[in-house]
Amino acid sequence: MASALFMVVLLGMASLVVLASDPSPLQDFCVADKASPVLVNGLVCKNPKDVVAEDFFFQGLNKAGNTKNKQGSNVTPVNVMQIPGLNTLGISLARLDFAPYGLVPPHTHPRATEILTVIEGTLHVGFVTSNTQNRLIFKVLNAGDVFVFPVGLIHFQFNPDMHKDAVAISGLSSQNPGLNIIADQVFGSDPKIDRGLLAKAFQVDGSLIDYLQKQF
Repeated sequence: MASALFMVVLLGMASLVVLASDPSPLQDFCVADKASPVLVNGLVCKNPKDVVAEDFFFQGLNKAGNTKNKQGSNVTPVNVMQIPGLNTLGISLARLDFAPYGLVPPHTHPRATEILTVIEGTLHVGFVTSNTQNRLIFKVLNAGDVFVFPVGLIHFQFNPDMHKDAVAISGLSSQNPGLNIIADQVFGSDPKIDRGLLAKAFQVDGSLIDYLQKQF
C-alpha cells in the first residue's frame, strides 16, 4: 500500500514538472496565428502550407534601444510576438541597453529562467532567493561574462558606470516569459491596492504609500 502511494505521489510530481514548462512541439513547427480568435494555452498554429521564412525571422537586434527614460534602460524583446515561429519551441531572447547608471528594476519572469551575457560595458546583477532566506546573490559582470537568473525569482540588472553605456543579450526558457516589475505592480496596480494594507505590509506611514502610488 505504501509503495503504491509512493508511486502515485511520484507520478503526480513528475506530471507537475512536465506542466511547469512550455509544452513540447508535436510537429516540426507550430507558427503562431496571432489573428486567430481561438484562445488556447499558447497560440493557435497557422496552416503549415501558409508558413514563410519571415515567420522565423527578426531584424534589428543590432540597433540600440532608446534609454532616454526614468530608468535609463531599454529591453528589446524577441519572443513569440515578434517571431511567430517560436510558438511551442520554449525559447526567446532580448537585448538590454543601459545608459550610464541605467537600471532594469527588480522584476520576475514567471515562466522562464534567464541567462544573460554582457556584450559591452559592466553590469551589477543579482537575484533574491525565496522566503524565508531572502538571500541576495549578486555579481559584477564585464563583457563576455554570463549569469543565470532562476525562474520566478526577483532579479535586477544595473549599469554602475557613470560614463559608459552597457549592452547585454538574454536568453529565456519560454516563448512568452512574462514580466512582473515589482514596484509597478505593487504601487501602480489598477485599481490601487488599499493604502492601509500596503502601509502595514511595508511597516511605513500611509502618507509614504500615497506618495509612491502617485509616482506610478
